[in-house]
Amino acid sequence: METTYDVRIWKTRVYEGTRGTTYYVRWSVAGRERKEAFKGKALSEGFRAELVTAARKGEAFDVESGLPVSMRRANRDMSWYELACAFADMKWPRVAATTRRTHAEALTAMTTALFTTERGKPDAQRIRVALSRWAFNTAHRESSPADVKAVLRWVEKNTRPVSALAKPEVLRPMLDGLTVRLDGKPAAPSVVSRRRKILNTAVEYAVERKLLNANPIPALKWTPPRTTHTVDRRSVANPVQVRSLLEAVRKLQRSGPRLVAFYGCLYFAAMRPEEAVALAKHHLVLPVDGWGEFNLSTAEPHAGREWTDSGENRDRRQLKQRARGEVRTVPCPPELTALLNAHIEEFGTAADGRLFCGERNEGEMPKGTINRTWRKAREKVFTPEVAASPLAATPYDLRHAAVSTWLNGGVPATQAAEWAGHSVEVLLKIYAKCLDGGAQQLRQRISDALGY
Repeated sequence: METTYDVRIWKTRVYEGTRGTTYYVRWSVAGRERKEAFKGKALSEGFRAELVTAARKGEAFDVESGLPVSMRRANRDMSWYELACAFADMKWPRVAATTRRTHAEALTAMTTALFTTERGKPDAQRIRVALSRWAFNTAHRESSPADVKAVLRWVEKNTRPVSALAKPEVLRPMLDGLTVRLDGKPAAPSVVSRRRKILNTAVEYAVERKLLNANPIPALKWTPPRTTHTVDRRSVANPVQVRSLLEAVRKLQRSGPRLVAFYGCLYFAAMRPEEAVALAKHHLVLPVDGWGEFNLSTAEPHAGREWTDSGENRDRRQLKQRARGEVRTVPCPPELTALLNAHIEEFGTAADGRLFCGERNEGEMPKGTINRTWRKAREKVFTPEVAASPLAATPYDLRHAAVSTWLNGGVPATQAAEWAGHSVEVLLKIYAKCLDGGAQQLRQRISDALGY
């Protein structure tokens, strides 16, 4: 740690902004200007008083952090690993199980980019498992096996301090590392964007805990990969293709017949898979035939039992982007009404009224069964060339096909957004490429103009 006695402390600067007053404590260490922002006058005066007292006592200041040595020892020597664990613990009670897992995966990628040495380093895969499954899992960290604890001790001892993130030469390689997969190939832009957001939130948490003077990420000239939020038009199946796939599902023994109506809910009612999994009889207004209605209020995304509070694979939650208890009403077309009536007649419902249950697991429709059955249906219906394309590649693509059909069929965007559980802005952004803009008619006009 490099220290100096070359310290100057200036008068606090007051900034009157539209969102309130900010107090900037300003000082310099070894000729480098520093500042710390506070929302309250008392806090700023207290921090400045600590700096002044340390300078008057003749205490050395740390050049890297700009703080007196005593303050740095008290506040700034936390390692990134310790901060990441604290960040995971802080988020754990307030986020969904799937978000807990996402945080763990992102924090693992960040931490492995901040080791200070290769000496005595455990196997890379063992480190990733120890971090993602144990260190950043608040509920299971203390019960980790002895071999995992040994790996984590090495990680804690050999991870850079949080203060090192203020250095561009440390932060930039860390950000670059978030853009690649384990095999060295570029990660999906959506994954990079998600990891970067988590990193930014973790760094803001470090600022909140006074481990950094300010968030260094915005000041770094680093360009993230471009992300796209629109649905690939090639993935959207038409009604004939979807009906062919549903018929193929029906013929797949033994789970296929149980899943026909499930996939039908994704296509005809634009449900998310986690909403269809949670669908129970009391959510239905189901006539014998004709139009019915769904009153959706719960979702059960798959997270893995190690991430949920219940110990189940699925986390029972409110609808996405909705308050707990809020209901979304969606129409049920006659074709789906028929599928659901047939399903209930053949398979009944679980004790809690749940419609879709696994063959050997009454309480849950396994995620693996849903995906595996869909893959087999695509192989039955599509030629190898089409099967290799993005067309209806995942069950979730049925939801995209449903919303695209609504919009192209003339359903107003406000109504389609309400049924799908989106805001109008997000809906139009996601499905912009799936709207029929009359491309065929425009091409014909060009052909006519060119005399073809």
